[in-house]
Amino acid sequence: MELEGAIVLLPTLVVFALALYIRRPIESLIAGSLVGLIMIHRSGFLVAFAETSLRVMMDPDVAWVILVCGFMGSLIAILIRTGATSSFTHLMVGIVRSHKSALMATWGLGILMFVDDFLNSLAVGSAMRSLTDKYKVSREKLAYVVDSTAAPISVIIPFSTWGVFFAGLIVANDIAPQGEGLSTYIRAIPYMLYAWAAVLLVPLVISGIIPALGPMKAAEERAMNTGQVIPPDARQIEEANESIKAREDIKPRVSMFLVPMAGLVLATLYFDKDFLVGIYVTLGSMALFILVTRLMDMQDTFETIINGFKIMIEPLGVVVAAFILADINGVLGLAPFVVASMEPLLTPELLPAAVFVSMAMVSFMTGSNWGVFVIILPIVTALSNSLNADIALVIGATLSASTFGSHACFYSDATVLTAHASGCTPFQHAITQIPYALIAAIIAISGYIGLGYL
Repeated sequence: MELEGAIVLLPTLVVFALALYIRRPIESLIAGSLVGLIMIHRSGFLVAFAETSLRVMMDPDVAWVILVCGFMGSLIAILIRTGATSSFTHLMVGIVRSHKSALMATWGLGILMFVDDFLNSLAVGSAMRSLTDKYKVSREKLAYVVDSTAAPISVIIPFSTWGVFFAGLIVANDIAPQGEGLSTYIRAIPYMLYAWAAVLLVPLVISGIIPALGPMKAAEERAMNTGQVIPPDARQIEEANESIKAREDIKPRVSMFLVPMAGLVLATLYFDKDFLVGIYVTLGSMALFILVTRLMDMQDTFETIINGFKIMIEPLGVVVAAFILADINGVLGLAPFVVASMEPLLTPELLPAAVFVSMAMVSFMTGSNWGVFVIILPIVTALSNSLNADIALVIGATLSASTFGSHACFYSDATVLTAHASGCTPFQHAITQIPYALIAAIIAISGYIGLGYL
């Protein structure tokens, strides 16, 4: 059933309004989802909620996210328990000397973790927390730097999970012949203006050329003046992150951090950019190494793996709730409504900018990036063909919009995971990051207008 008109925006507006009031994502997402189900099913909304939840949980993409995030939590727990993370921090202490250099090191490490945005968000945030704490970097600022090298970097470096996924969609939608999907994707990379802007803004923010703005300014002042790097209301996240302690009887070795991280990237690339297989290979190899070398016994090893998975339950709950909302918005027809609303602007010259704005709105409202691209790409392709527009430019604009949604929405998977790994709430992360995301979005819109008239 599809409702018509702006009424389809109501569930998402409820989510945002409630989130601003209570500053918690999962309750807001469930409330918005229930509103949407009442609109669709009336008195049968509770049965529909159960059916929708089950359908979402059985979706292969959702199962992939749960397994990836859960076992990435297990891998991080192993790295903490064996002292590998602390040894990496000690190594960086010898290199990093200031507030700015700590953040620049975070930015550089994020670029190196290009293979997947989840890897970037979880590994870099976890690895750099204690180091940035030393230089009174607010957790919100850490989360901003980490998130700006998550989805944006994974988009503009094609040898990543994003590149594989979207190259496949390009072929599936007959935009490119079989075997040419990745080359078509690569041709669109120069036009992924939001991703480029988001990544390149970070050094300007770190250096102070672009000053701390709004809530980020307040967060940085709190950290610098009081030493309170952990924001209010995020104590439960910090307690979860600190629940696993390094064993004092294991000598920390930096190789125990560097080798698994390098192995994770290489294994993911080797197995057709499948990050889940890369995690299985890396985690299994780590567990085997620990048992063979007797660093820990079997009970401690597998308890650590289980406890690491358990730490991810809260952020995964938010992600699953966001998927439920996205499913309901799909039934309501939110994406077609937004596209139809932009039709008056759809000229060949303005098409890239209109595609970016409309798809950024959809991705931001739904918290979905890959899912939105699946729905919208056939529509965008048809529009490009009818208006004789440059398909590489339009693909770049569409992917930029997906990146904006991943980067800016407080309940997108990347935002939730980055916030958890960095030690703040998703809302605290999103509200401090949004000014910089909007700056990047304005740069992207200006660029698309200029390119459209060239």
